[in-house]
Amino acid sequence: MSLVQGYSSDEDSTVVNAQDAFGITALPSTKKPRVGEAETGTKVETSAPDVLAEDPLKQTSLVTRPTDTQMNVNIPFNDMILPEQGPENPFDERNRFKYQNALAGHVEEQAMTEHAFRQQHLTYHILGYSANPSVDPGAPAIIGAVDKAQANGLATLDTLRVSRSQKKELKRKRKPKGDVDIVDGEGAYVGPWAGYEGDDRTNDLPDELFQAGEEGEEEEEEEEEEEETTTKKKSRGRRGAAGQESSIFHGKSLTDYQGRTYMHPPLAQAPHILSEPGSQECFIPKACIHTYTGHTQGISVIKLLPNTAHLFLSGSMDTKIKLWDIYTTGNCLRTFTGHTKAVKDLCFSNDGRSFLSCGYDRQMKLWDAETGQCIKRFSNGKIPYCIKFHPDDDKQNIFLAGMSDKKIIQYDIDSGEITQEYDQHLGPVNTITFVDENRRFVTTSDDKTIRAWDFDIPVVIKYIAEPFMHSMPAVTLHPSKKYFAAQSLDNQILIYSTDNFRQNRKKRFAGHTVAGYACQVGFSPDGKWVSSGDSSGNVVFWDWKTGRIKSRLHAHQKVVITHEWLPHETSKVLTASWDGLIKLWD
Repeated sequence: MSLVQGYSSDEDSTVVNAQDAFGITALPSTKKPRVGEAETGTKVETSAPDVLAEDPLKQTSLVTRPTDTQMNVNIPFNDMILPEQGPENPFDERNRFKYQNALAGHVEEQAMTEHAFRQQHLTYHILGYSANPSVDPGAPAIIGAVDKAQANGLATLDTLRVSRSQKKELKRKRKPKGDVDIVDGEGAYVGPWAGYEGDDRTNDLPDELFQAGEEGEEEEEEEEEEEETTTKKKSRGRRGAAGQESSIFHGKSLTDYQGRTYMHPPLAQAPHILSEPGSQECFIPKACIHTYTGHTQGISVIKLLPNTAHLFLSGSMDTKIKLWDIYTTGNCLRTFTGHTKAVKDLCFSNDGRSFLSCGYDRQMKLWDAETGQCIKRFSNGKIPYCIKFHPDDDKQNIFLAGMSDKKIIQYDIDSGEITQEYDQHLGPVNTITFVDENRRFVTTSDDKTIRAWDFDIPVVIKYIAEPFMHSMPAVTLHPSKKYFAAQSLDNQILIYSTDNFRQNRKKRFAGHTVAGYACQVGFSPDGKWVSSGDSSGNVVFWDWKTGRIKSRLHAHQKVVITHEWLPHETSKVLTASWDGLIKLWD
């Protein structure tokens, strides 16, 4: 049943035409003719529909019939504009709507500077009060703790001054760090987690206020001394704790009868190591000829000594770095200790005299490969995932590191300072690869993109990202330096050009399972074979030209995380696995 509503000023007034007002067709009239109208059989036309008879004095509800499909009602205008009925709220304020300028209350526009808003915001959250910006005379002037505001003279955080006596009284002091030799109990070592003296008491004013003090020469001198102390502490923390690094030599003598150390190439046993890498045709290895044991946990990375490759480094999850011999004894020559967590990456300098290491303890260290001494330490508080010397001989004082905070940072070894930051990635940086005669470098990240940079210019010159791309945690340069291979976590190896950074879609190497592991890609010295470890302990070899698998060598019991082709050999490969073993294959 639909309700059609009209209104009239009194009972005898003309009813509003429902058809004109509401678009409704008038119903046939059953109303009796008024006085003066002829009571004949003539049909009387009326402009208003029939309405239910209402008597306000007798009837307070509408009377409807079950057969009615439409109801027409006239409501007087005075009834429609009647005020709300009912008792007044005795607890409501009488002048509640005194300054109301909108239906919902008081509305006004306010504008303030960013500085003013920030100071009021910090003052409210730290001190508990702020000024009310409203121009409404009925609004309170202070929001929050009025007593604190009156005690501070309505001052905001930037204008509040604390007296010197209050600073000395309220400034918190660190508890002693404890003794390193004591593990538990009284005087145990707590280090940077040491609490503050009097932590049980609450200060009326926060530590942020202690930075501001009364003007005076004595206070300025004290602040300068505190700043110098803080700077020294930060510098010391950036370089790492000194005195923790050491190395152990495992041979019988540091020098031979001619005074040569292990850094000298063994030309008597391997005269061919001075030849040009890749000058001979390479073949796929088949048998294990030597196993290197000594690490107690899985291997993370191995790196060959540049040029001669008669030594190699291995970094392990047991926090140790070992230097191994290949051609003479096949034993471990030196063990480097200094990292407190797993070693992530290593990198030799061009001459092989020094190398860089980085680990999950957020430290980067520069070592002397011959003496075993830690030369310098670097840290910015983040985890370094990869580390790389600049390949140019005249830039051996520069190295880059891909960090967990999505940045590539560039260090100057001489000064120990960060000289450049490349901050465009959206995830931790996994690899850094120099291309184009070392003028550019390519980085990959967990954000599933590849980005190319000009050296020392923190602007991306090439951005490679496709919806179907996966993370590429390992990248290796082809011996021709025209391509680089990226290990994609969708179980394939993709090839990109170092010239225009386009993908070579004709070359795609698949058939192995590496999802979840950063298995290193390898190339034979002549560029004929492509190799990669997989999660099942195999080493897979592909033909570079055809992309077909030529061999699958079961090398370890766990994932083969990295491997290296010996550059002066025809078929020798070093493999390293999470089972803690390093094997030489021929």
